[in-house]
Amino acid sequence: MLHRKLQHKNIILASGSPRRQELLKGLDIPFEIKLKPIDEVYNKNLQEEQITNYLASLKASVFSEDLNKEDILITSDTIVWHQNRALEKPRNKEEAIEMILSLSENHHKVITSVCLKSTIKEKVFHSVTEVSFKKLSLAEVEYYVEKYKPYDKAGAYGIQEWIGFIGVSKINGSYFNVMGLPVNKLYEELLIF
Repeated sequence: MLHRKLQHKNIILASGSPRRQELLKGLDIPFEIKLKPIDEVYNKNLQEEQITNYLASLKASVFSEDLNKEDILITSDTIVWHQNRALEKPRNKEEAIEMILSLSENHHKVITSVCLKSTIKEKVFHSVTEVSFKKLSLAEVEYYVEKYKPYDKAGAYGIQEWIGFIGVSKINGSYFNVMGLPVNKLYEELLIF
């Protein structure tokens, strides 16, 4: 069992995302949250999981000097990959509406990478989930953006919110991955880390 294996370890989640914090709590392992600002800039030649792998590792790199030998740091990054480009967090209302309309009556990939880092090793892994949306009306999209303000979410939507309830017609892969943390895979990786 994971909590036994980690009883002498100090788990640190480097994420301000309330969804990631909630999902990690679900594994029943104690952890603390530490945040450090970082510019999430990557080479535009990177594609799909290359982007999230790079950013998850980049987020971990700023903690290199701060880790003690009993620490295991968890960092993560999520993108929506659609029509051969990464949809990140929308900058404003117009961009959020435009993003969701592009996902309407279409399917896309949600890619999350996780980096586990200690003083002696680092492991990066990723998970991919395919999500299909029904045809959404402009009124539905505008209502969602206005009410839920999804500016902190890749692809401008949260599957666990109203738009997910009414719009997602099919999902292939981990639901929790779409929320930002593939907890089933994280559990397995922590067991062998």
